[in-house]
Amino acid sequence: MSMKRRHFLHTAAALGAPALGAMPRSASAADATSAAPKDKLRILILGGTGFTGPHQVRYALERGHHVTLFNRGRRPQPWPGNVVELTGDRNTGDLKSLVIGEWDVCIDNPTTLPFWVRDAGRVLQGRVRQFVFISTVSVYAANDKVDQDESAATAAYMGADAMAETQDTLKANMALYGPLKAASEAEARRWFGAATTVIRPGLIVGPGDETDRFTYWPVRLARGGEVLAPGDGSDSVQFVDARDLAEWTIRMAESRTTGTFNATGPAARLTTREMLAGIGAAVRSDAQLTWVPTAFLEKENVQAWTDLPVWVPGEGDSIGFARRDIGRALRAGLTFRPLATTAADTLVWFRDQPAARQAKPRTGLTPEREAEVLAHWKASTSGKR
Repeated sequence: MSMKRRHFLHTAAALGAPALGAMPRSASAADATSAAPKDKLRILILGGTGFTGPHQVRYALERGHHVTLFNRGRRPQPWPGNVVELTGDRNTGDLKSLVIGEWDVCIDNPTTLPFWVRDAGRVLQGRVRQFVFISTVSVYAANDKVDQDESAATAAYMGADAMAETQDTLKANMALYGPLKAASEAEARRWFGAATTVIRPGLIVGPGDETDRFTYWPVRLARGGEVLAPGDGSDSVQFVDARDLAEWTIRMAESRTTGTFNATGPAARLTTREMLAGIGAAVRSDAQLTWVPTAFLEKENVQAWTDLPVWVPGEGDSIGFARRDIGRALRAGLTFRPLATTAADTLVWFRDQPAARQAKPRTGLTPEREAEVLAHWKASTSGKR
């Protein structure tokens, strides 16, 4: 395995997810199967204005809960109901607005640094009945085996002091992302014990994802023509719609379910070929796929996840990256919108962005680079036919 792919395995899920504006929430399987909550909860959400947070807020309000947000107040949202908004800054330790109040559950969305959890624990211990920490599948130490569950070893932080790490040091060394998330999980359990719920999402996708990590494919397939597709189509992919993740998180609070859960999807194994076929059908694409072997892509310096997003080679040290066992989350009620819904909604959202934004996708091959690689691939195979 190349050094670049090894580096990817340590940093893949660390890409941030910026703010998500208000938008309609598509119906999910959960809406049809989940009964109205028995109790109305007092929910404290740390963050709440990023990618998944707004979906949590809207879903919680729909179900009659009382929502309080704590953040820096830089991303105001038009909420469809009463939301108490507290301001502060976890980077500077400013949690003064949290010193009064009690909540049934606290959902910690944005934490990447252990001292954020420590500070929250100092203020909230004994004043919340459940602490839900949103982690990541990047906490795992290895991805070289398929169907690993939550008991698999997590990455160890090897620095001098995890509590001394800052956003600046993390940005300078993204290999720290997984170990620091793992250390943050441990800190959550230290402060909240058996009342802790750890949710480990995989790739989070859907309308509003400003990183374009999934968006590339609906946009590219809708454009049509010859499309470079990675590998031979048999590699597995895993991802979860932000709306499904957010709604399930609220239901986990309603049921007071604790423990650790891999939260990615879909429910059954999905290959790259099946994913692209499903997306293509959803966006009514007439594109022609040309599958290019992984080895050739590596020679061309075409990177998995970034140049060809969602996809990771299903071999060697990365064979298990998109084959995490999610049985525990399924048994706890995690449900998924159809791939077609996620793809179509994502394309609609992207086409509603300003022209300048659409002209510069943040992930994926440019048309020129894609055409170049396809031409090189055809040239390499022309004498073998």
